[in-house]
Amino acid sequence: MVLRRQDVGHRVVVRRIVGVRNDRPLYTDALGELVEITETDLTIATSKGPLRVPLSEVHRAKRVPPTRRPNAADVIALELAANEAWPPPVQEQLGGWLLRAADGWTGRANSALPIGDPDRPLEAAIDAVERWYEARGAQPLINTPLPLAAPVGASLDTRGWTARPLVLVQTAPVRSILDATTTRARVELTRTPSDAWLAITAERKGSLPEAARHILTAVRQVRFAHMYGESGDLLAAGRGTITGDGHWLGLALVEVVPEARRGGLAQDVVGALARWAAETGASRAFLQVEERNAAAVALYAKLGFTTHHSYLTREAPKA
Repeated sequence: MVLRRQDVGHRVVVRRIVGVRNDRPLYTDALGELVEITETDLTIATSKGPLRVPLSEVHRAKRVPPTRRPNAADVIALELAANEAWPPPVQEQLGGWLLRAADGWTGRANSALPIGDPDRPLEAAIDAVERWYEARGAQPLINTPLPLAAPVGASLDTRGWTARPLVLVQTAPVRSILDATTTRARVELTRTPSDAWLAITAERKGSLPEAARHILTAVRQVRFAHMYGESGDLLAAGRGTITGDGHWLGLALVEVVPEARRGGLAQDVVGALARWAAETGASRAFLQVEERNAAAVALYAKLGFTTHHSYLTREAPKA
């Protein structure tokens, strides 16, 4: 089996050729999470650290089941911590489901989250979601954590709902981040974002409406990371939150300006936020990254992140 970009973020086993003895090839197996695949190499996050394997040495490779799937309670707890870290200005409940709206800024803040009992049959719950968003002039969206919300996804399939790219929800011990990063004094953490920080985020997201400012700042424990160059220009930024009863550091909007990339600045930003989180008593970190963003997945693997679960943002057919 040949691995593809869709396999990034999943656990794989790779049998590689490491030599020849008595005219027969010698093999060794590597097991870990696939973090990057290019035209020439693939990189696996193994228990001993990242391993880069030239494709010319690969004899066989395939995806394998994860060591342990998180149970439903773990997925729900993490999804609630993530929701707390990205709070929409409008949020209502449909039984145990959450209905969220933020003037269209990001899918996370403008989608229903089906993580409990909606207090009605599934089809009626989806009907209620559609009515709620249509009443606000918005396209109905539902985030489906997998495999927890697989039944919801199956119902949406029959209704013709489409899906945005798969998102990996990844976690790591804060300690592993600290061990993998260095201390640099030039990362400044503030309780509010600077104008330059907001400008970088607006450029990345395409806009920054008032709802976005609410999402960014309406968390009790939040820090905005700023890394400046010698000229005083902002080179890198990031955001960290503490949620989930103080256990979780949520990382988001880690961004490096194009001219400063490939210099380790993103690791510095994440490391600074991890040190702050450790001081508050948080023990684990989470982030959300698109599966197809191989560069970001590879970066986070170096810091100890592995995939906890994934989700799809489902979109209702447009009228």
